[in-house]
Amino acid sequence: MSQITLNLDNAASFIDTDLSDKYAGKTRDILQKMEKNSDKADEFLGWIDLPEKIDNEILDKIENTARQFKENYEAVVLVGIGGSYLGARAVIHALSPIFKNAYTDNPEVYYAGQNLDEDYHYELLEELQDKDYGVVVISKSGTTTEPGIAFRLLKQDLERKMGKEEAAKRIIAITDAKKGALRKLADEEGYTSFSIPDNIGGRYSVLTSVGLVPIALAGHNFRDMIEGAENMRKVTTSEVPFGENMASQYAAIRNELYARGKVIELFGTYSTRFHYIQEWWRQLFGESEGKDGKGIFPSSVEFTTDLHSMGQYIQEGHKMIFETILSLYSTDQILAVPSRDDDTDQLNYLAEKPVHEINIMAESGTRLAHVDGGVPNITLGIPRITAYNLGQLLYFFEKACAISGNLLGVNPFDQPGVEAYKKNMFALLQKPGFETVSENLLKRVNPHDQKERLF
Repeated sequence: MSQITLNLDNAASFIDTDLSDKYAGKTRDILQKMEKNSDKADEFLGWIDLPEKIDNEILDKIENTARQFKENYEAVVLVGIGGSYLGARAVIHALSPIFKNAYTDNPEVYYAGQNLDEDYHYELLEELQDKDYGVVVISKSGTTTEPGIAFRLLKQDLERKMGKEEAAKRIIAITDAKKGALRKLADEEGYTSFSIPDNIGGRYSVLTSVGLVPIALAGHNFRDMIEGAENMRKVTTSEVPFGENMASQYAAIRNELYARGKVIELFGTYSTRFHYIQEWWRQLFGESEGKDGKGIFPSSVEFTTDLHSMGQYIQEGHKMIFETILSLYSTDQILAVPSRDDDTDQLNYLAEKPVHEINIMAESGTRLAHVDGGVPNITLGIPRITAYNLGQLLYFFEKACAISGNLLGVNPFDQPGVEAYKKNMFALLQKPGFETVSENLLKRVNPHDQKERLF
């Protein structure tokens, strides 16, 4: 099977340190500690050996559920936010037709609960009026605000159309195995349900039911994805030497560049299919490393599009940036540039060349220009966009992120800062239990501004 690759040549030239000498022992120790504690629920390390240990009964249930769903419904709405949906969306977006999948046998996939935009959810409900659809709701607690509101709206819509009993048959709940509001509701109303492991956090959960169920419902081969992840697990264990361990090398070069003032990482791609891979990556690294006043800021760019907006800054702006480029070797389509007799646009020098070949040359030229301009470049090569390769890629990033966070000296598995905005939002919305906080916050909010915005 094909293998993703890592090339550090255009980044290592910016440092005068032997990465192996400085990081081989550190990364090995981190990996050994994580592997030793992978079964401890409070360590949130269950994802490390998940590709190897995943229960075949769960996979069979996912497969059967997807088959039945596909036979009965033309659309599915995935309700979740952050780690509860980004992994699945990343894979589905990468593997599905770019513009519309209605001409395939797979259900159309819609998304809800990832924002509080009233227009978005209103128009989604309008779009679904003529659709025979079901819902997958993903939430560990069942009380997260954004997906909770979206699920209320969709549940109400289904129950109005076909009654409570039929609506329940169309809802799949992915939640805590034993506790929480969504678990209670799923058990009471008889939803098909799947459990989220206690020892795996949201942003590391794409290889659990959280990611696999939606991916299967969209018609994609989740077993190939698991196989790819298992391949990457084997080549990134503590027993693999640093010089052969992609995850350790990537974590090391990131931290070395960070120590030298490169505080922003631009994750760049040249394929629109990778858009939500970038979104998922940004959450993974941002939420894992951004704490205690530390962390590389994860940002993303889509080339060549963003070369016409961000290219100037990257080339000649503040030298606090390094790039990680996900390079696609080949595509399934061949679309050549046509020749024209008049050559008015002066593009005949490209005639008969496949567009992907031109894209590759644009990538190579940009990389050279940015390196010459003082921007280190890391290259990740992916042979083709397949479920197997995506499984490799996502597991690689998870493992590298965990190592990198430990090298940085932070806990890569918690997110205490996320609670700050929630506390304020709950107080301003006068949620029970937040009355004292609400009184203090209201003194800091301009009441005239709030009134004007709301009415």
